[in-house]
Amino acid sequence: MVDVSGKTSTRRAAEASAFVAMRSEVVEALPANPKGDALEVARVAGIMAAKRTAELIPLCHPLPLAHIDVRTRVCENGVAITSRVTTTAVTGVEMEALVAASVAALTVYDMCKALDKGIEIHDVRLETKSGGKSGEFHRAGLVKGTPR
Repeated sequence: MVDVSGKTSTRRAAEASAFVAMRSEVVEALPANPKGDALEVARVAGIMAAKRTAELIPLCHPLPLAHIDVRTRVCENGVAITSRVTTTAVTGVEMEALVAASVAALTVYDMCKALDKGIEIHDVRLETKSGGKSGEFHRAGLVKGTPR
């Protein structure tokens, strides 16, 4: 692991996103999913995953997370997922935000795979980060408050 013992704790935040592409028939069937509410299960799975990032990613520092928000939005061709994670710590939460979005996307896939094995997960990416020595990052073309 990288030695972060000399760093100062600061407020840090990161946002990540993912997209689960599926046929419109599968999107329309989401409310009647026999496994349950796929979007709510995905939201909870993303939150739980963010909290366990250091157990999943080798050499990732365990962090005291202050807030985790995972949101899903149904689109005509799939489900858009966003995650936001905040902490006050000596290192950032980019990995926690990425893990949250990834696991939420995998959960949507798992909840819907009986309807279509061709579901795809796309565009898992860091959208923004703030805090720390490297400062701010905003993905080019991202307008705050608007979905991609």
